[in-house]
Amino acid sequence: MYMKRLPLLVRCCLQPLARHLQSSVRRGDVALRKRAMCRPLSSNASKSLDTSLFVPVEIKNADTPESDIGAELTQALNKSEVLKVLNRFYRRKEIQKLGAENGLDARLFHQAFISFRRHVMETDPLHVDLHIVLNDICCGVGHIDDIFPFFMRHAKRIFPMLDCLDDLRKISDLRLPPNWYPEARAIQRKIIFHSGPTNSGKTYHAIQRYLSAKSGIYCGPLKLLAHEIYKKSNEEGVPCDLITGEEMIYVNADGKAAAHAACTIEMCSLNTPYEVAVIDEIQMIRDPSRGWAWTRALLGLRAQEVHICGESAAINLVTELMYTTGEEVEVRNYERLTPIKILDHALQSLDNLHPGDCIVCFNKNDIYSVSRQIEARGLQCAVIYGSLPPGTKLAQATKFNDPNDPCKILVATDAIGMGLNLSIKRIIFNSLIKPTVNDKGEKEIDIISTSQALQIAGRAGRFSSIFKEGEVTTMLQDDLVRLKEILSKPVSEIQAAGLHPTAEQIEMFAYHLPDATLSNLIDIFVSLSQVDGRYFVCNIEDFKLIADMIQHIPLNLRARYVFCTAPINHSLPFVSTSLLRFARQFSRNEPLTFQWVCKHVNWPISPPKTIKDLMHLEAVHDILDLYLWLSYRFMDMFPDADLVRSIQRELDSIIQRGVYSITKLIAASENNVALQVIDELSTNHGTVPDENQRSVHRRGRSVKQIPMNSEQNNTSLTSRLVQDGLLTPDMLKQLEKEWLSRQYRHGNQNSLVHEMDISKPRKKK
Repeated sequence: MYMKRLPLLVRCCLQPLARHLQSSVRRGDVALRKRAMCRPLSSNASKSLDTSLFVPVEIKNADTPESDIGAELTQALNKSEVLKVLNRFYRRKEIQKLGAENGLDARLFHQAFISFRRHVMETDPLHVDLHIVLNDICCGVGHIDDIFPFFMRHAKRIFPMLDCLDDLRKISDLRLPPNWYPEARAIQRKIIFHSGPTNSGKTYHAIQRYLSAKSGIYCGPLKLLAHEIYKKSNEEGVPCDLITGEEMIYVNADGKAAAHAACTIEMCSLNTPYEVAVIDEIQMIRDPSRGWAWTRALLGLRAQEVHICGESAAINLVTELMYTTGEEVEVRNYERLTPIKILDHALQSLDNLHPGDCIVCFNKNDIYSVSRQIEARGLQCAVIYGSLPPGTKLAQATKFNDPNDPCKILVATDAIGMGLNLSIKRIIFNSLIKPTVNDKGEKEIDIISTSQALQIAGRAGRFSSIFKEGEVTTMLQDDLVRLKEILSKPVSEIQAAGLHPTAEQIEMFAYHLPDATLSNLIDIFVSLSQVDGRYFVCNIEDFKLIADMIQHIPLNLRARYVFCTAPINHSLPFVSTSLLRFARQFSRNEPLTFQWVCKHVNWPISPPKTIKDLMHLEAVHDILDLYLWLSYRFMDMFPDADLVRSIQRELDSIIQRGVYSITKLIAASENNVALQVIDELSTNHGTVPDENQRSVHRRGRSVKQIPMNSEQNNTSLTSRLVQDGLLTPDMLKQLEKEWLSRQYRHGNQNSLVHEMDISKPRKKK
């Protein structure tokens, strides 16, 4: 009936074509439904899929027909009737079930339908086959389920991952990591595990075997450790190269690689055969961020002998992993070479410090506070914390270790747990609370673990130092009881080794999902990934943070992946924005020259005058580190590595001088804050917080705090300082007195007296 308006000859010619189109569409529908019923979506569907990660792709209607053939064959569609049909289609339980069997859960089904409905209602003209089916349904001669093949075709266009889920699951299948390293599997390696606590000689014995081998590689967690082995090897007549993310030093004049190399573990080569490989601090295989590097080295190093050093807590896991490679593990146990004693009394006061003491803090604010108090007592102290450049850490360690130097006290974070040889007599825990990052990449504050406590406490009484017996205690007596409990517990067994998606795996993902962002690719990869109980996928939040930050910059996938793996401190805004500028300059194909870098960091730089200045210099050092890191991956775009390294060494010296006078910087910083408070008082006569206001606990002491409100940004500086526990009401009263005194000295006595006169209650005559 829908052809009755066409000429008879045309109808006779077109009717067979229309019937053929309708029958083929129905046959396709039946076939699709049969395949969906008989075949599961994925053979690896044991892991539930997080479809919230599926971002719909914008459809470009480039293949829209120029003429409305469907209307010529049938008739123009009544859009209101079509809308009713589509809504009935959406509500059908059978259709929802069929969609689920083809990978569309409730969320995806809804999104796909909204897009499909918009496509049908807004596209003009529609494809002839869809037009005919919709017309038949509106005329009562078609079944509403006939829409499903077209709906599914549209769904796969906006969610292309539906068409390749099986392939994506295979790519992200992480259940057999040993198979990733066929060259290592081709040799029968000898695995030797040197197990023991700190200062037990386990690493020493492994290094002796490394030095005696014809070729070898040392893999450590820190640049300082790699540099120490590099220096030791060359001093003993064993030519050794140094390879870190930011520096490569080849001892041979011709630049040819030496037979031995000392490297940070992420930089170890899996392509070079060695006689001996040493993997240090194997317990870090459980680290939520870097554990993948230890897994990669353990499974992939091509060495006849692999010597593993670390805690006994890793023995069972390493043994299980080596079973999967067909390699046996020989365990050599070591005992501590010098005794260590947990004292029965806490330090309680800095007046009780002795030469060789090390106070361990877990944040820089405590470092600054404790070091200032120590020097206020006429003592000199060295300072070591994680964000200091390696050269500055070594200089501070040398200063503390020198028997002829008057500096006999060390204030440090847990950065001393690895990489530095220190002559410590007594470890004093200033606190047992440490900020950590959990498996989800979230920051938490928790009590230190037994493993962490043993690692730090073990720095006291080293075999090679002047103090042969070590002691451990705390600053507060209450913490000492808790520390004894922590140290008395056995170290928890390491349950799993870290893994991380490789650039090759992400490239294969991108081949199937070319329109997805890198951050989205990583999310989908982790969601689909399958690991057995011996492994876990490392935290990827830092990677995704950079991926989102540089998403708008046009980069090829490999370059984007490299930028996202850059080891930067995201808490430093200057460093993060520098990475962004580096990527933007790189995308323009404009080399980042020495002059460009100097302009960016405002070189030359003045010595620090306050702690804030010192922190800025540390950030600049990190930026230069980032440049050097990228220069080894994109040599043509970061061509001036040698020049940048030269100013970095100069910057290291400036930071060293700043750390030597750190108490002066602290004093200057506090004076600046005090001046701000005094200026605020002079502008708006601040009131001292009421003693009845609520209190908070800061480092074990109760400090009065003003109530929080929604307009925190508008609160005064004095209120915020009291709220943060940086000022007490008594200190604020003292500052108010100083302000009054200052006003008096500046010749404002009359106005001041008048103001005070007004504020006092007048006596009745």
